[in-house]
Amino acid sequence: MNELLQNLVKLQSLEFAGVKDKNAEASLTELRGKIPPQILGHYDRLVAHGKKGLAAVRGQVCSGCHMQVPLGVVMTLKRGQDIQLCENCGRYLYLPEATKAEVPKPTAKPGPARKPRKSKGPLLLV
Repeated sequence: MNELLQNLVKLQSLEFAGVKDKNAEASLTELRGKIPPQILGHYDRLVAHGKKGLAAVRGQVCSGCHMQVPLGVVMTLKRGQDIQLCENCGRYLYLPEATKAEVPKPTAKPGPARKPRKSKGPLLLV
């Protein structure tokens, strides 16, 4: 995930956490200084309407509106080249960090035993 999206995720988590202390205020102003004004303006408009400004993409679905995201958008997010907006809800999209849980390797299970074919008896040729 590129630095801009990381800053947006941190900003959203601080704003929606509801913590009101001096350290949080300083962190908010520092993060807002790192984000370009156009992106921050769009984010603030979404927040003013009571929405979150960012949504994670899980399984090619926007977690904000639960609509399918085009594969090209997901690939752009994976490459980290550019930020992307959801075409449906307008939120900034990001890919959450993949957990490093080990996935067990699939074991080859034998399929169900096949029944032997029934024979129709001996073939008679006439």
